[in-house]
Amino acid sequence: MQFMVTDQGDGIAVVHIMGRLNMVTAPRLREVVAASVAAGQNRVAVDLSDVDFIDSSGLGALIGGLKVTRQAGGDLRIAAPSEQVRLVLQLTNMERVLTAYPAASSAFHG
Repeated sequence: MQFMVTDQGDGIAVVHIMGRLNMVTAPRLREVVAASVAAGQNRVAVDLSDVDFIDSSGLGALIGGLKVTRQAGGDLRIAAPSEQVRLVLQLTNMERVLTAYPAASSAFHG
């Protein structure tokens, strides 16, 4: 699992995740989002295009990140979810809470 964080300016960070987002890696996502918010980037786009698996822990980390960003006056949005991620979001009705955008670049500018 790899995380790449890019500062997009204007208080926006893009977190690109590669690999599996599960109980082993979910705590790292929580840390990355918290660090971005602490650095003044309270709008976080999470690029899920290279995530091939997500479980309930991964969903929990996304919801936790959403809470942290909103408490800081921002938001967390997901971008380009893979088919497996999209299916899990649909099955759990989390797509109502985590709106998917076609690309990280359009999550806040589109």
